[in-house]
Amino acid sequence: MNSRWIAIAAALPLAACAAGDVSTGSTPPPPTAEMTCNADAVQSYVGQTATAELGSVIRKATGARTLRWGPPRSAMTMDYRQDRVNVMYDDAYKITQISCG
Repeated sequence: MNSRWIAIAAALPLAACAAGDVSTGSTPPPPTAEMTCNADAVQSYVGQTATAELGSVIRKATGARTLRWGPPRSAMTMDYRQDRVNVMYDDAYKITQISCG
C-alpha cells in the first residue's frame, strides 16, 4: 500500500471526528430544522474517491451536523440520528453509498 492511501486512511476517521460539534451532555440536543440531513443532493458523489475534503463537502451539502465514515467490513451502531450523514466506501476508497441516519 503506498503512503498516499495510508495517509488518506488515517485522515478519514479524524476528519469524521472533527466534522461535528462536541457536545458536553450525555445526549445531544435535537437538531434544528436546518441541521436535518438530506442526502438527495449528494448522490452524485457515489463512485468518487473518499477524501477528507469531499467528506466536508458532503456534510455541508446535506445540512448534516456530523459525518460518519463507513469503511468496508466495519461494525457500526444502528442508532438513527437525523443530523448525521453516513458515507460508505469500499477497499479502493470509492464511495458506495451516502445516506442519512
